[in-house]
Amino acid sequence: MSRSLFLRIQSAVETYEPYFIQKRDNTQRLGLSSLQKITAALRMLAYGVAADFMDEYVRIGESTAIESMKKFVQAVVDIFSKEYLRSPNNEDIARLLVNGERRGFPGMLGSIDCMHWKWKNCPTAWKERSPIFSELEQGRAPAVNYSINGHEYTMGYYLADGIYPKWSTFVKTILSPRGHKNKLFAKAQEAYRKDVERAFGVLQARFAIVRGPARFFYSETLQDIMKACVILHNMIIEDERDVNEAVEVDYEQIDDNPTIQLSRENTNEFTEFIETHQCIRDHKIHSQLQLDLIEHLWQLEGEL
Repeated sequence: MSRSLFLRIQSAVETYEPYFIQKRDNTQRLGLSSLQKITAALRMLAYGVAADFMDEYVRIGESTAIESMKKFVQAVVDIFSKEYLRSPNNEDIARLLVNGERRGFPGMLGSIDCMHWKWKNCPTAWKERSPIFSELEQGRAPAVNYSINGHEYTMGYYLADGIYPKWSTFVKTILSPRGHKNKLFAKAQEAYRKDVERAFGVLQARFAIVRGPARFFYSETLQDIMKACVILHNMIIEDERDVNEAVEVDYEQIDDNPTIQLSRENTNEFTEFIETHQCIRDHKIHSQLQLDLIEHLWQLEGEL
């Protein structure tokens, strides 16, 4: 990360958590500075090294390094979660939709495996715990309206693999596809899903502690570490984007030629909740959406 971003984080953490303020002991000698403690914590996150590795590098003991890391990740989560772990807003969703449409998937919001990777081995657990579809059922999620192959749709969808149910909010790949159309769809769906899932690979590459074995016992500490790594990753990406001013997609054109209509109108009535609940789990819409996307991608391939 850049020096300016590091100093911003250091200042915020030191202000929030008194543990990082440099103090004097009874003999009036200065103790460890916040720079030493935060540097030790960041190196443990970035390199996945043991706490005693910090002894000679920043002149900090093993127990102090562990305590610094625990308090650092907790402070980062408490300070920056609201900004860097927020749900996507209308602008974010519009960007996702534009990117998806350019790849041949209008109405696509992302890959569900990327958002729920830790429940991959338990395909029923995320249904009860995920806030994504609960917000949609309660009418608090933005409506996404789009048309594919002459059919109108009112809900965005996520790319998924075979373990997920046949819901209208999932577009799954085709196992052992036959025919040129099905093969093209499976190739495009799996390629886009893999591109999205690589985001977690980037996180693992940047913070080795995420890909290595857990060194802490309590789940609360592990959650703080994971969240802190995601927050720091997002902060670094934002900082690099501001410095380089490199934008691959011209997002400013979204408002000039809007192709997606977003709405945040509340639908809290019970009947509407039931209708939305049933619509999410509609197998017919799931099948129809997949067929429409197969035809849509085939038509795009013909135009190229």
